[in-house]
Amino acid sequence: MRPRTLRTALATATAGLAAAGCLTAAAPATATAGPSTAAAGPSTAQGRPPANACSPAVSLTGFTDALDKTTYDGAYVGNLSALAADRRGSLAALSDRSSLFRLDARTLKPRSVVTLADESGAALDSEGLVADRDGTYLVSSETEPSVRRYSRTGELLGRLPVPDDLRTAPEGRGRANGSFEGLTLLPGGRTLLASMEYPLDGDPADLVRIQSWQRTPHGDFRLGARYTYRTDPGLGVSEVTATPDGRLLVLERGFTAGVGNTVRLQLADRPGRGTVLHKRLLADLADCPALGATAKQPQPNPLLDNFEGMAVTGRSGGRLEVLVVSDDNQNAVQTTRFLRLRVRA
Repeated sequence: MRPRTLRTALATATAGLAAAGCLTAAAPATATAGPSTAAAGPSTAQGRPPANACSPAVSLTGFTDALDKTTYDGAYVGNLSALAADRRGSLAALSDRSSLFRLDARTLKPRSVVTLADESGAALDSEGLVADRDGTYLVSSETEPSVRRYSRTGELLGRLPVPDDLRTAPEGRGRANGSFEGLTLLPGGRTLLASMEYPLDGDPADLVRIQSWQRTPHGDFRLGARYTYRTDPGLGVSEVTATPDGRLLVLERGFTAGVGNTVRLQLADRPGRGTVLHKRLLADLADCPALGATAKQPQPNPLLDNFEGMAVTGRSGGRLEVLVVSDDNQNAVQTTRFLRLRVRA
């Protein structure tokens, strides 16, 4: 979904926009860091960060806009809100307009697409995605909100229970277009988590709820513990993804008209050690190298867009390989862009 507009400007906006204005050449469809910088650690021998560093913990190894404003088998390849890697080595990408794509994990080219629907056949505001161990998909929708299970061919198989207070107003305290935005399964496959994008009505402006479910011996899910997570001022949670050790990578995102997007990658506690999930900043993506990217609207860094989906796709040299995708909202001034990050968590 399109992030809620922020009322305050970013402290780095002026410098970032000035830098963006210097990029007059057309960006390549795909860019990658060179072999020497892609393999670099958090610092060089001289103590300076490598050229592709976003922070000491995160480096950008490449990006691609190749799928921007394209179609596949009659479906628009955009509005992408979630990513999920499965055990077969393929990658799924979810559109918030109810399209579920399977992508080649290496090239990111679409290989298939199915259309999802609710029990009445209506489209979903599909925002979160998990590839379960049996080959089915768990999909969250902001409309109610809901979490449903689908087969690989898009057949609706079931629905998980949702607490009444998380439902969208007036049934509950959830905000329209601000509920289940992120979805992830912890290692071991027994705990499922859904993150709200924004606070419930009546909650503090920076407090986001994360609901859990526990897998039963029969394979379905029952309601579990609820956690709280504090966002940076003015930002919402656009995605949450479990790391192999059970901690959470969290994308926080916001938008200021005339300035652009704020996107920060946080690392949060493993759920289960208390109900409050503490975090630390891994990187502000405005600090990443642009690598020749261009923006269609003002941005603090021309690399930035409405980043909303994220998946851990592997390991390299002790770091996690993380893929991030932006939701272009089928908007001419936004881009479907994939980033490849290397994260030391």
